[in-house]
Amino acid sequence: MDMDMPMPAGVGSETNYAFARDYWYIVAGATGLLVAIRGVNAYGARQRLAACNDPSVEQPTRPDGALSQAWATATAVVRELGHPQLYLPARGLRWATPPPLGRVLVLLCYWAVVVYLMSWDAVVDDAYYWERIGYRNAWVSVAQLPLLFLLAMKLNPVGWLVGSSHERLSWLHRWVARTMLVTATMHGFHFWTEWVRQDVVRVELAMMPLVRYGFGAWGILLWSVIVGLVPIRRLAYEAWLLQHIASSVVLLWLLYKHIPDNAKYHLWMAVSFLVFDRAARWLLLLWQNTRWKTPDGSSCRGRGMKRAGHDVSLRAVGDATTVVTIEDVHFKWRAGQHVYLWVPRLGPLEAHPYTVACAHRSGGSCCCNSIQLVVRAHGGFSKRIHTYASRHPEKSLTGFVSGPYGAPPRWDTYETLVLIGASTGASFAVPMLECAAAAEHGTCVRRIEVALMARTGDEIEYYVQRAAEAAQAARRKGIDVRLHVAITGRDSERKPGGPLVQLPQTRSNAAGAVEKPDGSMTSASCTDGPPDQAGGGGCRRRDSSSTASSVDLIREYRTRLDIEALIRAPVEQAWGETAVVVCGGREVVARTRNCVSRLSDERAVHKGTGAQGIYLHVEEYAF
Repeated sequence: MDMDMPMPAGVGSETNYAFARDYWYIVAGATGLLVAIRGVNAYGARQRLAACNDPSVEQPTRPDGALSQAWATATAVVRELGHPQLYLPARGLRWATPPPLGRVLVLLCYWAVVVYLMSWDAVVDDAYYWERIGYRNAWVSVAQLPLLFLLAMKLNPVGWLVGSSHERLSWLHRWVARTMLVTATMHGFHFWTEWVRQDVVRVELAMMPLVRYGFGAWGILLWSVIVGLVPIRRLAYEAWLLQHIASSVVLLWLLYKHIPDNAKYHLWMAVSFLVFDRAARWLLLLWQNTRWKTPDGSSCRGRGMKRAGHDVSLRAVGDATTVVTIEDVHFKWRAGQHVYLWVPRLGPLEAHPYTVACAHRSGGSCCCNSIQLVVRAHGGFSKRIHTYASRHPEKSLTGFVSGPYGAPPRWDTYETLVLIGASTGASFAVPMLECAAAAEHGTCVRRIEVALMARTGDEIEYYVQRAAEAAQAARRKGIDVRLHVAITGRDSERKPGGPLVQLPQTRSNAAGAVEKPDGSMTSASCTDGPPDQAGGGGCRRRDSSSTASSVDLIREYRTRLDIEALIRAPVEQAWGETAVVVCGGREVVARTRNCVSRLSDERAVHKGTGAQGIYLHVEEYAF
């Protein structure tokens, strides 16, 4: 065979071409459906917010017509199907906890489409049996290649269209890669089997170098899937990330050498997504961290106004927490979004994501914004930050930020908010409370329950102080706020009978009650709040006014919170829709998912009982 001759199109070429196009028609159709759903929800949120500012509307967060009621019922059914999740509590297997049911159903639909494309009119017992299936799976594999790179983009157009973000699409990116590995294996297996049956393996390998490139591409894909598993990926994430980028580039080059010209448009689509994402991220980094000149007379001068980068001040709080303040940030963000922080002195090649721990413009007369990040020292970069802050509290560093990223929920269109933050997940929940407390426009929020959980008080003491201040501000606006603080581990430094965490000095709640900083406790039990799993014996309340109608602002627990009781109480008392927002580890997330799904089904939400909807937003970083 002449090596300069073009490769044949293969058996069933017309069907293969059509299926490759149909695959992308299906992707575009699914994206369009999600965009349409987002549009309807956005319109409903705008109408609801307008109703909340209209005194004549008694219950603005309830459906007010047959069409809106039908939409609410359909939404409730979809939520109940999507929330449940099986959690594997066994040590060493927690990483293998399967996705929630909603994602499983999405995967099943995706696999059904892929299997149909792999098999339709291809399994025919004739002379071309092996070759026909081999070619079909080759096209199915290469058709998935652009989607694989599209879902890996941080500045993701699909996420922008459907109202999601790159970290919330990463799970689908990994599963597309695993599916592509299966279809590529089927492609290679059938050709290899045909060559073995005809005893021409050596001839094929000698005459067709592209076969060797194909094996190389398959090996890179297999390697990426294996090392992408959570236990391996987390051993050294920075090293994994660098090799993953390099592996992606090598994969594209090997596929360029392997696939025929009539299929290379898929390859060029993938290359364009990769190049666009990298170029856009570098341009964003350049735009957000450089300025041609600084304004004369600015009150920010000396507080971070630099031509390149930002002044980054570090303050160690406790033994493992660092508050990072980045000065002069000229972009807007929403509560719950995150940025990537790059500090060359502490990590020349490391940019790490952290949730923005403040929700609004910093105080003072300065025209500039400052953002705060709360970094928990685990190892590597976060440990180096804490060490530097402890040794050099008076010094600042030059840092660079990129973002903001993330698609946090809209909090102002719900009557009741339940915010759950476990450990550093408090950095997602507390800014939402601060937003509600600082809101200058009318919102629908009437009640907020905040639960902060950690093993030790030091982990969340900083958040509790801010949450208590925000809760008092929200109460002055007429919002009923309760703050639950649960310390699940042993705190050897805590005095018997003393407070779990140290709070600010004496403060007054909305009813005029004074909360003492010494943490003195009343003898009453927390029967009107969520008990702990031991039956309520772990709950302690701060001394408040003797007025029977006053409700304590902060409630402390020495055991794990009963999440179902925490959510059930406000949901059963709500006249409108409730939003549950949780940020934490797999166990807390799974418990919350199952609780919301079970409670929605039990109350027959929007199914004629009068029970109102429960929206759930889960934030778990899966890097």
